[in-house]
Amino acid sequence: MKHSAAEIIREYGPFPDVDDVAGVSFDGSQVWFATGKRLNALDPESGEIVRSLEAAAHAGTAFDGEHLFQIGDAVIRKIDPRDGKVVATIPAPGDGEDSGLAWAEGSLWVGQHRGRKIHQLDPETGDVLRTIESDRFVTGVTWVDGELWHGTWEDGRSDVRHIDPETGEVLERLSMPPGTGVSGLESNGGDRFFCGGGNSGTVRAVRRPGRDVT
Repeated sequence: MKHSAAEIIREYGPFPDVDDVAGVSFDGSQVWFATGKRLNALDPESGEIVRSLEAAAHAGTAFDGEHLFQIGDAVIRKIDPRDGKVVATIPAPGDGEDSGLAWAEGSLWVGQHRGRKIHQLDPETGDVLRTIESDRFVTGVTWVDGELWHGTWEDGRSDVRHIDPETGEVLERLSMPPGTGVSGLESNGGDRFFCGGGNSGTVRAVRRPGRDVT
């Protein structure tokens, strides 16, 4: 297993009226992050929040290329980002223990926090298709270039892990600095991860290993 210190490229926030950052996603131009009752769109260049949608947004956030998916109140809502309307709902699998959320390969991938699991879900029905075990509390989840990564946050320590999606084996680990947690996680598809900072009220950009930062 490769192990290195996470390289924080940039920190966004803290933002007004944001006490906690949960899920994080990326739509190709804006970073979306969940703050309990709102989904906020962040311009990663300017660092400014450019718009917000009212939504139950207590945990993971994902984007499938057209719609946002957001965990809140033990359900996953499919949201039209243009107007914030909920177009569908499915049950979340973790009985309130759900954390991260990602979209990949036509499925939703849900982190189950204290359950130390990642579930692959049918996005139409919410049926669990398979489950990957972890040995740490799972927070954010993301896929990039066929690689599955997830955040952890337990006993005051946090890291970002690349795991084998079949076995759950940890292939690479990026340790966050002491006191720096990862609540949500999303790749920009290239050189960096966007990480929710929990009760710090921030979003951090972390360099993806093996990629030069542009």
